[in-house]
Amino acid sequence: MLPREELLKGVENRDSVARVIDKADQAIKTWEVVLTDFLSPPELAEIQRAFSRLTEVELVAWGGYPQAERQRIAIARSEIPLDQSQVTLVALEIAGNFLFDTATHRDFLGAMLGTGIVREKTGDIIVLGERGAQAIVAPELADFLTMSLTQVRSVPVKTQSIDLNELKVREPKKKELTTVEASLRLDAIASAGFGMSRSKMVDLIDSGDVRVNWKEVTQASSQVKSSDLIAIRGKGRLEVGEIAVTKKERYRVQLTRYV
Repeated sequence: MLPREELLKGVENRDSVARVIDKADQAIKTWEVVLTDFLSPPELAEIQRAFSRLTEVELVAWGGYPQAERQRIAIARSEIPLDQSQVTLVALEIAGNFLFDTATHRDFLGAMLGTGIVREKTGDIIVLGERGAQAIVAPELADFLTMSLTQVRSVPVKTQSIDLNELKVREPKKKELTTVEASLRLDAIASAGFGMSRSKMVDLIDSGDVRVNWKEVTQASSQVKSSDLIAIRGKGRLEVGEIAVTKKERYRVQLTRYV
């Protein structure tokens, strides 16, 4: 049995991590590869941090394509070879004519959940504009959604399974920039990276909209470091690159913003 309380110490997503611990205990006991449901980026980050010091089990996360946000985890004893192919997923095409009734990510997700399935069984949804969308789901839902998902908003749709390599994934746009700051405070670096005022950034931090490495941070004075990932709800992500000290003892910081 894994050290449950030690693994759960200080985690935000306690229920999600606890369920994964149960899966890991099952994998150890049965010598089988065990799969979780889909997990959000904050849940994934916490699980990977919590399990990183364990030698009994291995984890592999996969969501269908490299930039997938929602991913499932395959768990096995460390003696068992593990790779992404063991994380079973199905891609669905949700095709319809949305030219006159544009549907958003929320609309497609709502229509899927409206069939009676739960969020944990669904991965990313890729919206394709007027042509519909593609969705990644747990394999056991594929046949059900093919029959049950027939309308999104006012638009009739045809839902069918497709190969994962048919996913039309848009590469995230990225912008490289450099800033020179007096400190490595979160509010200073993030306001420069996202191109907004320091006071606006402090408001976002105070309201819990900012995460660093997928962990909610509410202190504007928190210090950032190289390789940190700063995410703001609805505004994209910012990766902190190389940090150098200038002759005037300020910090020159390389940043990459993804939108």
